Amino acid sequence: MESPAQRSLSSWHRRARRAVLARRRPLAALAAALSVLVGFQAAAPPSPPTRSLLTASRDLPGGAVVGAADLALRPFSVGSVPDGALTDSHDAVGRTTTGPIRAGEPITDVRLVSGSLLDGYPGRVAAPVRIGDPGAVALLRIGDRVDVIAADPQGHSEPALVADDAPVVALPRTGDTPVASGGLVVLAVDPETAQALAAAAVTGYLSVVITR
Repeated sequence: MESPAQRSLSSWHRRARRAVLARRRPLAALAAALSVLVGFQAAAPPSPPTRSLLTASRDLPGGAVVGAADLALRPFSVGSVPDGALTDSHDAVGRTTTGPIRAGEPITDVRLVSGSLLDGYPGRVAAPVRIGDPGAVALLRIGDRVDVIAADPQGHSEPALVADDAPVVALPRTGDTPVASGGLVVLAVDPETAQALAAAAVTGYLSVVITR
């Protein structure tokens, strides 16, 4: 004959067994769902490795001196990292862009020049030149070589070559400068040519011819 304690324990076992049996279908479904989820996670390919690269935080014009606010770090998949990509802002701040850089574009070593615009042009000075046709200036890129020709607006004299095969070292943004005033370009020239350009700009209409 069972004691009261035995009867109580037996009753608890029966209730627990009925509870488990009543819930075994939902529990089985949950276990199956978890198994499927684990299988999908195991079969899914791992996320590709990334590398943080220095990018332009806004559109940068050619000839601009890069500041800290012009830069941002963004992740790129390792397979898409271009050669010479910069990862440290100290390698870019204070350097000059060799041409326009779009916002979000990775910055590489060849897109920047260090120090002065005249590095690589010993004995030359930087001469800002106002070209009459802003459309012609829009075609230029840093590193292009140009001839500068001065024409007499009154037609009293023949056009004259003022600068020969001068390298373009900067293309400053004109901001709110009226289109009628032309486009600005900075050339690396010898001091004598810089004087000739300044004199020609006073009386003549200056234009450029891209030589290379």
